[in-house]
Amino acid sequence: MIIKTGAVVIHPGATAWGVGKITEVSALKATIQFSDGVIRKIASSHYASLQPGDPSDFVALQESTPVEKVRATPKRTKKAKELAA
Repeated sequence: MIIKTGAVVIHPGATAWGVGKITEVSALKATIQFSDGVIRKIASSHYASLQPGDPSDFVALQESTPVEKVRATPKRTKKAKELAA
């Protein structure tokens, strides 16, 4: 299989990942966005294990707006040191 940007693949050893779309390819690794929502980097030595996937089965990540995290406990304030007289 030719590994190139935009190709849709599956990893037969990790079917729970779903179908993935290759987003970047370098000499040493390929970055693949899988349907389970995780972006994984696959080493070039493992390209042979990837198989062509059905493009209609690929589910892209939905863009979400960042949610501001609310601290469960307020930040502590530093105590002022008292000067010895």
